[in-house]
Amino acid sequence: MRHCYAMPDEPQLPPMAFMQLPLEIKVNPRLVLGLTAFAYACGASAQSNVTLYGLIDSGLTYSTNQGGKSSVQAVSGVPVGSHWGLTGAEDLGGGLSTVFKLESGFSGFTGQGYGPNAEFTRQAYVGIASRQYGTLTMGVQYDSIVDFVAPYTSNGGYAGLYFSHPQDVDNTDNSVVETNTIKYKSANYGGLTFGGVYSLGGIAGQFNKNGMWSAGANYAYGPFGIGAGYLRANSPATGLNSYLQNSAGFTNTVYGSYLAAATYQNILGAGASYTLGEAKFLLSYTDTLFEGGDAGHNVSFKNLEAAVHYNLTPSFSVLGSYTYTFGDNNATNTSPKYHQVNLMADYFLSKRTDVYAMAVYQQAAGAAQVAQITGFNASSNKRQLALRIAMKHSF
Repeated sequence: MRHCYAMPDEPQLPPMAFMQLPLEIKVNPRLVLGLTAFAYACGASAQSNVTLYGLIDSGLTYSTNQGGKSSVQAVSGVPVGSHWGLTGAEDLGGGLSTVFKLESGFSGFTGQGYGPNAEFTRQAYVGIASRQYGTLTMGVQYDSIVDFVAPYTSNGGYAGLYFSHPQDVDNTDNSVVETNTIKYKSANYGGLTFGGVYSLGGIAGQFNKNGMWSAGANYAYGPFGIGAGYLRANSPATGLNSYLQNSAGFTNTVYGSYLAAATYQNILGAGASYTLGEAKFLLSYTDTLFEGGDAGHNVSFKNLEAAVHYNLTPSFSVLGSYTYTFGDNNATNTSPKYHQVNLMADYFLSKRTDVYAMAVYQQAAGAAQVAQITGFNASSNKRQLALRIAMKHSF
């Protein structure tokens, strides 16, 4: 972060004291060099800026059943992943500017990044922004579902991981971040914004393999907002790198096997919100399709969520939501189902620090044999409850 500070006040000399100063003045070359660099930095900051920012979230989570046992865990980064980053812009003139962002996630309990080579895995991009036409960027970025649909869900808008639709099957909690992307997001045209993302597969000779594209739009007018987005991924098991996929020590019982077998993954979503006084009402619908996900047959998961966020005071708010998930497996003609109820109370100690409590309950139904709240290992039965208390600080 670049700062330009005012020089401290000079000591006040008594009248005519300057007549008593020696005539010989010695100049320190290091001082001259330092002042020159300082002047350059201050001059440059008039046309460019760099900001250091971040967030740390840490707390304790209790779950009633993970593999048949209750547990208490120290967990970091639930409503928003703990992260730090650098962002900046340089004015190029004529309404144009260069923009960049580098953002890295970490655990507030261990200080370690997530995954191998985990430097700036959340976002890392550079591009050109125009006040009139929008922004074009390249690098590691979020897709259009995250940009245009997630804000209308309780997880994407407020509460994060635990409130996600089962194992974040629709990526409204941005558990998937795309690499090798080219992204465009428009300027705001009377409340309308739109954009799209294209991710290169990164495999020589196979241009489309592991590739992804998405597009979406949002319209806001007064207290009302509506957004929609679509994503299509080729070879999603390898093309969409997510920590919620099957991995060592973690089995995604909701859709892990379907993701591994799918040739394509499609996500279609839409949401709306309305603000009435201190209350904000949210409604969203998403449909995720795994093409060829089970023995060559399609498997889909539809999520319908209703939520309300209410400010009891300027510093204290509550959030409640309900999600109904309906699956459809064409290979077996079965329908796994999930009901999930979420509650959250959030109290701000200051503008940058808050403490909160969460309660999440999931009930599996239909063909679903076990419950699995997002971010947890599966229950041994059809029910799972999670409770959390934590603190969050942004800088």
